[in-house]
Amino acid sequence: MAVNERNYLLGTHDEEIARLGLQHRVWRPRVLDAWRRAGITEGSTVVDAGAGPGWASVDLAEIVGANGRVHALERSERFLAYLNAVAAQRGLDNVSTHNLDLVIDALPVSGADAFWVRWVLAFVSDPRAVLAKLAATLRPGGVAVIHEYLDYGTWAFAPAQPMQESFRDFVTEDWRASGGEPEIGRFLPAMLPEAGFRIKELRPIVDVVPPTNFVWQWPASFAKTYPEHLVQTGKRDRAWADGVIAEYEAAEKNPDAMMVTPMVLEVIAERV
Repeated sequence: MAVNERNYLLGTHDEEIARLGLQHRVWRPRVLDAWRRAGITEGSTVVDAGAGPGWASVDLAEIVGANGRVHALERSERFLAYLNAVAAQRGLDNVSTHNLDLVIDALPVSGADAFWVRWVLAFVSDPRAVLAKLAATLRPGGVAVIHEYLDYGTWAFAPAQPMQESFRDFVTEDWRASGGEPEIGRFLPAMLPEAGFRIKELRPIVDVVPPTNFVWQWPASFAKTYPEHLVQTGKRDRAWADGVIAEYEAAEKNPDAMMVTPMVLEVIAERV
């Protein structure tokens, strides 16, 4: 099915593809560790749910190798075209892409060893239904590996940044107005057993970093690009957006500045 790319809260433009790539590079060490602990290995069949432009799909394809397969589920044709191009460039023929909506479409996979989902359940209108569908893609004993926001409100700075706090709060409100839940991690410990999972691990992930730490670039890249999107969509004015960006740029020049990142919940669960 085709999708109106503008339905994406954060867009599917080139700048967003690049931002998602940077975000994946920041998170990659933790992601690889979670996949390893979940048992994803050579020969595994893995579902990448809400694959975006495929940064994780490509890593998974290299891990599972020629005897494994990655099913990338994504509703943006533009993102899937990017993933297909990268997979072809790298000679990866073990990636199957599926253009679908996780909420309204059937998922054409069964018997998988694992599924991976990151910052997707927070955006969908019916996360319970999506979890139930994803559970059905797994074999008994298959695993779910999930990274979702637990407490978006931890995102803060020292010294305090009033414009950043305004930006964070506006994004949170806009997120919920679009039908998502920015702190979906709070609900997952109840949702997962309902969907037929036994939770094996729950880990909160939050960092406190200076501007020189690579982790800083993950939230900062969002704060430097998304205000422009809010201006273009008429949700905020130019002066507000410029103020947010200027505050970030000033913080990056302050060697004593510290950022507390949004808290993420890591879940590893097994289908019973």
